[in-house]
Amino acid sequence: MGYNIAIDGPAGAGKSTIAKRVAKELSFIYVDTGAMYRAMAIYLLDQKVDAEDSSAIEKTCTGADISIRYENGEQVVLLNGENVNSRLRDEAVGEMASVTSANAAVRAHLLDLQRNLAAQYDVVMDGRDIGTTILPDADIKIYLTASVDVRAERRFKELQEKGLSPVFEEIRADIIERDERDMNREVSPLRQAPDAVLVDSSDLTIEEVTKVITDMVRR
Repeated sequence: MGYNIAIDGPAGAGKSTIAKRVAKELSFIYVDTGAMYRAMAIYLLDQKVDAEDSSAIEKTCTGADISIRYENGEQVVLLNGENVNSRLRDEAVGEMASVTSANAAVRAHLLDLQRNLAAQYDVVMDGRDIGTTILPDADIKIYLTASVDVRAERRFKELQEKGLSPVFEEIRADIIERDERDMNREVSPLRQAPDAVLVDSSDLTIEEVTKVITDMVRR
């Protein structure tokens, strides 16, 4: 049985960055569930499925074979055998994933893979419902958050570094909309598990947040 660390939180809180650092520090496997849902979104987009057509999503999603492996220390997400890492952070993919990740059929299709990985290996897993739904018996649960403005600023700088010209207020509004959608969806809404430790990263560095979590494991 693996040792499991579950990290949940809203968009832009730094979950993926922290989860990767914690996994590296502890020599655990990092399982990016968000990337798995984004891979599913890529598949649905490629199949021309309407994000609002839940019936079509349910019928189509089972055709997506999504797996994770490591190549030269890098996590590679495979969609029907194809490496889709380069497409995972596309804006359209993020929007589709935010909507379709609430679909029960999509979640059921990915759940077994996530749990099997956690049962076999020491893993760090991040997402929206890891501690509440995916790994309710995780050894350590973290709810990682930050203020809306801090999260928007992080995304703003990220897009600028890519050579884009983002509008801060649009990014901020999008984050607020995503929070509302994620927290109020019918299937596995975003919420802090009762036994999760709240970590607000608004005024903390990546190194400081990483240390908070690794110290919990090493106690």
